[in-house]
Amino acid sequence: MNKKIVMKIFIIFLVAIQTCWADGRTGGLAASEPENADANSVEAILKKLNLRTAELKSYQGQIEYLFRQPLLESETLRKGVLYFQKCGKKSDLRMNFETLEQDDEPEQKYIEHYIFDGVWLTHIDYQIEEVKRYQQAEPNKPVDAFDLARRNFPIIGFSETEDLKKQFEIRLVEQGKRGQEDFIGLHLKVKPDSIYKDDYASIDFWIDKRFFLPAKIVATSTEEDIYEIKLLKPKVNKKLDEKVFEVKIPEGFGVEVVPLKKKVK
Repeated sequence: MNKKIVMKIFIIFLVAIQTCWADGRTGGLAASEPENADANSVEAILKKLNLRTAELKSYQGQIEYLFRQPLLESETLRKGVLYFQKCGKKSDLRMNFETLEQDDEPEQKYIEHYIFDGVWLTHIDYQIEEVKRYQQAEPNKPVDAFDLARRNFPIIGFSETEDLKKQFEIRLVEQGKRGQEDFIGLHLKVKPDSIYKDDYASIDFWIDKRFFLPAKIVATSTEEDIYEIKLLKPKVNKKLDEKVFEVKIPEGFGVEVVPLKKKVK
């Protein structure tokens, strides 16, 4: 996967959390929601997400990433583990993909690791024994994982839920279907005048009722490509070993360093 693809994965995961944290910081939705709001309304669900994710400090879980291209009748499934940790204004993110299954071919071992530490986005490709390190910030000015995703894909640049509603039509997905009983579905359709109309057609969130956190996220691009992420067996706010986020370059791997582009004054 190239940098653009991995950033797509980052954004799809982060947009759900960022949307809720935005209101946690500003009090946007919580302050404006009427006291007698329907508990099953979009507003009530977003508020509950806000309350749940406001205290999210760490996350670990299995990840399944399915990339479908209907026009080419092709799909690729990758499986691995995702780690996320936030401490103050700093956050770390790591995705370790371990297997690959393409179209009708059998699943095979296929290792790719992605680590973001606030300054560097590192991609370790074990198939070609190559490491690429993309500098994203000055060493003394690390950026948050959310800010990194926002820089590449501004879809998560929301400050309040009302901003979200300006860009998307939001509705509940019909409940009660087989396999959906334990989830709440939200469908976000990009509005014709949305600033994201050139990138996305829609995004669907499936929220696990047990943890009230995103369990499946499906983003459909304007080119009809589909990015589907499943987050399985989550461990929330459990202490993570700091070594999880260490970047260890295997011996003999080639390393390419892409320094930060300097702004032209």
